[in-house]
Amino acid sequence: MAAAGSIAYGCANSNQAVDAPLARSSHGTTPRLCRKRIMTTRIEDRFARLRDEGRPALVSFIMGGDPDHETSLGIMKALPEAGADIIELGMPFSDPMADGPAIQKAGLRALKGGASLQKTIDIVKAFRETDTETPVILMGYFNPIYIYGVERFIPAALEAGVDGLIVVDLPPEMDGELCLPALAAGLNFIRLATPTTDDKRLPAVLKNTSGFVYYVSITGITGAAAPDANKVAAAVGRIKNHTDLPVCVGFGVRTAEQAAEIGKGANGVVVGSAIVSAIETSLENGAASGTTVEAAAGVVRELAGGVRGLKA
Repeated sequence: MAAAGSIAYGCANSNQAVDAPLARSSHGTTPRLCRKRIMTTRIEDRFARLRDEGRPALVSFIMGGDPDHETSLGIMKALPEAGADIIELGMPFSDPMADGPAIQKAGLRALKGGASLQKTIDIVKAFRETDTETPVILMGYFNPIYIYGVERFIPAALEAGVDGLIVVDLPPEMDGELCLPALAAGLNFIRLATPTTDDKRLPAVLKNTSGFVYYVSITGITGAAAPDANKVAAAVGRIKNHTDLPVCVGFGVRTAEQAAEIGKGANGVVVGSAIVSAIETSLENGAASGTTVEAAAGVVRELAGGVRGLKA
């Protein structure tokens, strides 16, 4: 197994090196990669370890720069010890169309406090000074990346220690914009599937997906109603008919009990709104208090108890 953070090469069903036709995008010529692509291995290694442990992953989301740069870094550093297996770090954006009120407010707090894409990348870089094993995924929207510059963003993210990207407003038809360049450089690109993603659409969604598949358990925005565990398990099973990638489930999961129930039928459970809501509650006059880091860590600790209770 490759060392944490290293790059693995190859295809899903052979040892053949990546050597395929080129696809033209607005940012230049990008290799069209085969199914197992060039990627950092922290995500792959983490899921392999969790398979050995017989339990799902707890994927914890926080917003970069919320409520301020230093506190955000402190929260991020506290999450692995609290039980987070993978960290999603939000890239603040002023128009987060898929996010519910809690995450929208977190993004606005971060922006008000001076957050930017560069500062979010800097948080990851500082985190890597003390943690070289926990996978980190940047999650958000394409606009900040486009303004920053794709050709500048990808190497900056890799150098900082980012393992993957989730960009919710880039469909497969736009893979040339970011997905293919990211994969070619070594970043996983994690795609979302939803309850309305049928078997006809799934192959296109999964074609250039790596790391894991993020299944959005409900239609709507983050932090909405709790998902139906039976429906989620059936959907995960259907997705697994099309891919051997892990499938993690998010949207609507807020409690340890919900995490445990959803985790029975998935490879991972994603929680965001419950964590950022706890951060918001801990603030004093909109600023971090002495309890803010622990407020986030406490929620993650409770959620981790739910998923770790499923250990075989």
